[in-house]
Amino acid sequence: MAVGYASTAVLAALITVFCLVRIRGPKPLFYFSYRLGLVFNELPHLALYGLTASTALAFVEGDIATAADWAAVALAAASAAGLVVVARRGIRTAPVVRRALDEALGQGLATRRRPPLARILLRPVFRRRGDVKRVRNLSYGDAGLRNLLDVYHHRARPEGGPVLIHFHGGHYDQGRKDTQALPLLYRLASQGWVCVSANYRLRPNVSHPDHLIDAKRAIAWAREHAKEYGADPAAAVFVTGSSAGAHMASLAALTPNDPAYQPGFEGADTSVTAAIALNGYLRSYFDGDPATDPALLARPDAPPFLIAHGDLDELVPTENPKALVTTLRAVSTSPVVYVELPGGHHAFDLFHSFRFEALIDGIEDFAAWVRKGR
Repeated sequence: MAVGYASTAVLAALITVFCLVRIRGPKPLFYFSYRLGLVFNELPHLALYGLTASTALAFVEGDIATAADWAAVALAAASAAGLVVVARRGIRTAPVVRRALDEALGQGLATRRRPPLARILLRPVFRRRGDVKRVRNLSYGDAGLRNLLDVYHHRARPEGGPVLIHFHGGHYDQGRKDTQALPLLYRLASQGWVCVSANYRLRPNVSHPDHLIDAKRAIAWAREHAKEYGADPAAAVFVTGSSAGAHMASLAALTPNDPAYQPGFEGADTSVTAAIALNGYLRSYFDGDPATDPALLARPDAPPFLIAHGDLDELVPTENPKALVTTLRAVSTSPVVYVELPGGHHAFDLFHSFRFEALIDGIEDFAAWVRKGR
């Protein structure tokens, strides 16, 4: 029996199952499936590349000789079929995003774009762009490493661009500024945006509202300094985040200029033009504290929201963000775009995938609509 090839076939089968099915327990299985799903649910073609190469090599070297070897080939074929299903789910994201935009903002708003096939298929993990410069580790507060941010801007520094501020996820107890949503930051920066990605203080050293205070400080910093990198923060400031960062971005968007969250900088403008929540936990985060439930902070003058969530999110069920969507649509005079990504797991914003590239296209359309209306 070709043990090496059989092991490859079994691993491919596990990856396929983990991508197709939402697994929440037991814990060891959850963590194993979650880590593999982070990569291969967004980039199933990488698993297909490896599986195809391994199968071809096994045949070329004459390793397929026994019934067990042919069983491994059958398992590999079934896995390949499953990975094609995973890939098709990602490709289906584009029309889903366009439909969500049209329903919330008006028919015909969303534009059709060709996905960047070379980037997705050949270099999905390389996020950098030659026309974008990253300025690292600028201080926006007095909490050392946890109050540093990075700025992404076009090397030509065109004037008057909008601002996007991103907060990373990590359950408020881990994470850093240079890991999530980088394809979004680099894409917008290449088009003249000034994008900011910020660290913030974490548990257990601090708790709410210290995280939100840091978010407000980052927004205030961007309004004061983004012009140095080509932005016009008076024109538009968007706030976004991933997972816990989406929760924090939502709180920041719904508490503009609230002095309770701006100690020592009460006069700074911390309002935002719109909010974008990616795979966010959007209910009360800290022991049921109502002050941390975005739905309880919904207000008539809330800015426009775009909320994107995977329908197979293994950490946060779709009922969670839908509650905020329902409340905002009932209370706010601004539109709320809700995009439920087919086959999407929790962290879909790490790579250049069909799913995330299609969502970025939608974010561009959403931002253009917001800026035009403003």
